[in-house]
Amino acid sequence: MLERWQRPKREIMTFIARIVVALITGCWWTFAGAAQESEAIWDQAVGSVDTVFLEEMTAGEIAAALRGGFTSVIVATGGIEQNGPNVATGKHNYVLRITADAIARKHGKMLVSSIVQFVPEGQISPPTEDMHFPGTISRRQEMFEALLTDICGSLRQHGFQNIFLIGDSGGNQSGLKNVAKELSNKWAGGPARVFYIPEYCSEDIWSFDYLKRLGYTQLPDEATPFRNNIHTDLRYEAIMAVVDPQLVRAEARFRNGKYEVHGVAMESTSELIELGRTLADYRADITVRAMRKVVAP
Repeated sequence: MLERWQRPKREIMTFIARIVVALITGCWWTFAGAAQESEAIWDQAVGSVDTVFLEEMTAGEIAAALRGGFTSVIVATGGIEQNGPNVATGKHNYVLRITADAIARKHGKMLVSSIVQFVPEGQISPPTEDMHFPGTISRRQEMFEALLTDICGSLRQHGFQNIFLIGDSGGNQSGLKNVAKELSNKWAGGPARVFYIPEYCSEDIWSFDYLKRLGYTQLPDEATPFRNNIHTDLRYEAIMAVVDPQLVRAEARFRNGKYEVHGVAMESTSELIELGRTLADYRADITVRAMRKVVAP
């Protein structure tokens, strides 16, 4: 009877000792990671799923990926806003489903956290910016930055070491920059680092130069994406079509005899989708190159 009591007692004392050590050394995330590795149940459902998105993976698959060196992760921010009469309000979120996937795979040993869909879009009441248009959903700047901070903290807790912040909309950039700076200072000297990658959005913005090289010239260059409050361009629409052509109402536009984006006419849905894949690969090249400048592979 004494032995039956002493054994669980020893196990409890060992467990408490590990917690105390973790608290003293500030390594709670290490303790959590060790617990994941020791729990065989986490590996029971590990399969051969072909995805880089955390929300499509099981906890066991993520734990296995971390053990396998997938310690880099993307935090991507999109938005829900008006984009003219033919383009779904979730434009930025749909684009990121394609571009973030391409970036992670091209980089290697990288995953993608859930896309942040709600971002600052202007003052809610009285409305400013895109909040003048139905369907737009805005978030206060301080709440946006708090959400990003919690996401990064959660990823650090589980053992991710290189956290890359990218934003598909220009209005997201200041918040990403602020959070990366704050957490880099707060976590200095630790294993986890946060990097803001502005090049994803800013380098060859809207891919105008690259599109010209491919033979697609939108006019006038500077005013195109915001002309007449039609907040879209060929890059966005083509990449969205990779997800689903109906997100840009392709069928109706071709049926009506013309699919045109700011002076550029498309011949078919297949042309639009193929262009979208090419553009996603181009944005991935830009972003991975920028990532490797701050963290050597």
